[in-house]
Amino acid sequence: MNRLLVTGAGGMLGKAVLAGTAVGAAGDQGFENVEVLAFGRDRLDLRYPDGVRETVRREKPDVVVNCAAWTAVDDAETHEIDALAVNGSGVRALAEACADVGARLIHVSTDYVFDGTAAEPYREDAPTAPINAYGRTKLAGEHAVLRVLPGAGYVVRTAWLYGAGGRNFVDTMIGLEAAHPTVKAVDDQMGQPTWTGDLAARLLELARSDAPPGVYHGTSAGRATWYDLAREVFVLLGADPGRVLPTGAVTFARPAARPAYSVLGHDGWARAGMAPLRDWRDALHAAWPSLVGGRA
Repeated sequence: MNRLLVTGAGGMLGKAVLAGTAVGAAGDQGFENVEVLAFGRDRLDLRYPDGVRETVRREKPDVVVNCAAWTAVDDAETHEIDALAVNGSGVRALAEACADVGARLIHVSTDYVFDGTAAEPYREDAPTAPINAYGRTKLAGEHAVLRVLPGAGYVVRTAWLYGAGGRNFVDTMIGLEAAHPTVKAVDDQMGQPTWTGDLAARLLELARSDAPPGVYHGTSAGRATWYDLAREVFVLLGADPGRVLPTGAVTFARPAARPAYSVLGHDGWARAGMAPLRDWRDALHAAWPSLVGGRA
């Protein structure tokens, strides 16, 4: 690989991917001889397929890591066509452009392609059944990648992302701890909090590997509720975790339904010769300095 193109480079995950390519970075995996092309929405907007195709054909990357997406889950309920233009049609254009230049595409998707009714972790080949507009649009993008690039397309589903440089649950809890004597957190939704730093390192590992194409689950090992995650944040802040009070999802009713169970299985990594991501608590502890550093 000589040229790596990162879309959505200005977002939380995109920034982590770029940080992982920096020589000497903690996640550096030998990118000193790779030309990294960073494209934010101002330079490559998935809403405009012709522009997407033109950019990829001009830059001729060997690998594209797609971190660009419509991520406003609730807004997608009333703007599904707009969300589909990014998460579906835009991804299809990106995949077609990659096919034209012979590039591999690593596309980030979501746990929201599942309905959340499972009782055990969702396998990579489990039937999909999204329960909200966001999930439907992301599933359209998955289908496009796998159909257009059967031998060079990778779909990496992730969930519950947090990290530096973006709005996320962990950052919200840090702020609420300083402002309120108690906070409420949902205890009837189960998932896998995942640090952008860990996911970015895995995406870059895929970019440099000869792993077989297909679907992978890029979430931390273990499982937790939002309540569990909030309590762990309070522990790391040196605050009493008893100040976090459990509540049901109905307390924070929102336009888009959320899966009650978003735990993903990680068997796919074995076929690539890679271990699953580490446990979510270990990841949160490792990420902590970068999460609170900007607040000092």
